Amino acid sequence: QVQLVESGGGLVQAGGSLTLSCIVSGLTFDLRTMGWFRQVPGKEREGVSCIRWNGDSTLYEDSVKGRFTISRDNAKNTLYLQMNRLKSEDTAMYFCAADRLAYGLAPDAYTYWGQGTQVTVTS
Repeated sequence: QVQLVESGGGLVQAGGSLTLSCIVSGLTFDLRTMGWFRQVPGKEREGVSCIRWNGDSTLYEDSVKGRFTISRDNAKNTLYLQMNRLKSEDTAMYFCAADRLAYGLAPDAYTYWGQGTQVTVTS
């Protein structure tokens, strides 16, 4: 059974930091592209960042470049998203996702999804 479990969300003031984690089980983690996505009610899910299976390539959505950093620890089957200088517009439910072939920020390309962790940034 494939499971992706996010954690690390919470309430933070603007300018603060959070680190999200996603622990993966039930699939070959080190052969998968992993991504972070976010969604607010009434809007489509959008890609935030993704990382290739070996960590040698990453992508970021323009609004988070220079503030967010994606990383992975294949030995721990864990994906991370370090979020710095958070803004109110970063408020959303954040999801991690995995896919063997996908690489990019299009949600439809990813097969496996977690349940999400809420990030709320107060101004």
